[in-house]
Amino acid sequence: MEKINIQNIRLLREDKDLNQKDIANVLQIDRTTYTSYEIGRDTIPLKHLNTLCNYFDISVDYALGLNKHKNYPKMRINIDAKLMAERLKELRKEQKLTQMAMAKVLNTSRSTWTGYEYGHYQISTTLLFGLASKYHRSMDYLLGKIDDKNALK
Repeated sequence: MEKINIQNIRLLREDKDLNQKDIANVLQIDRTTYTSYEIGRDTIPLKHLNTLCNYFDISVDYALGLNKHKNYPKMRINIDAKLMAERLKELRKEQKLTQMAMAKVLNTSRSTWTGYEYGHYQISTTLLFGLASKYHRSMDYLLGKIDDKNALK
């Protein structure tokens, strides 16, 4: 899976004359934790990524460099876990993959993938980014923040 890059968030932070401590405070985490996200040492969890996107009024797709549009019309604030599970299942079926085949794409187990599809587990930022990149699907769509599944096409 591809490495997560949040450089658009770093650029927005710098444009607004905010330091890493300011952003860490927004996320209610330690500055060193935020720094590890910004430099790519650690992957930012979806909940923190969503908080930053809402703070800067940008889409997850823009934050991660999947498109150049800062936001979408009628973009919802919250991640919809139920809708995300449905959309992951929809994506798998559109690709005509079994749960086992999709699990292999993600290098995970079938039971873990099934847990994502049924909403028992939240998929990681890295795995969701990999799916969005591979299948040219908006992360905002997969997260239930927008309804246009072809936003990246």
